[in-house]
Amino acid sequence: MTAIRHRGAIAYYDVMETLKDLLLADLNVNTVTKGDITQVNLNKQDIFPLCHIMINNISEDGQTMTFNFSILAMDLVDVSKEPTTDIFRGNDNEMDVHNTQLAVLNKFIQQLRRGSTHREGYQVDGSTTFEAFKDNFGNQLAGWSVTFSLIVMNNIDICED
Repeated sequence: MTAIRHRGAIAYYDVMETLKDLLLADLNVNTVTKGDITQVNLNKQDIFPLCHIMINNISEDGQTMTFNFSILAMDLVDVSKEPTTDIFRGNDNEMDVHNTQLAVLNKFIQQLRRGSTHREGYQVDGSTTFEAFKDNFGNQLAGWSVTFSLIVMNNIDICED
């Protein structure tokens, strides 16, 4: 099935593909998925590190459309079989995962704010919120979620057929 794209408009397809491509350009991302997080097979170890795009809503304001997203960046936490010697860091790589996945999302947001996508008409609206998580999905995962709004031009031609 061929998707219909409206001439001159930054469409849903364009926004989603742009976000996917930006995330996959990071060496610390192997897979990008979208939709309901419960639909992702999080038990497959070969897909991590993984980013997941969730679109919360879209608002239209005449000349612009504002997409509100939550994006999760996550990886598996490896637990060592060795006894814990550092109480602060524990016997796993959770701090490493949090450090790396925060860097993934921070770089992603900065690329949207100041990179080529910004020059192409994508603008992050306001501040972003990063929230850490660990093991929210029934397995040893850790990472961050970021919630942000992305403004794009709504230059669709209403006279188009």
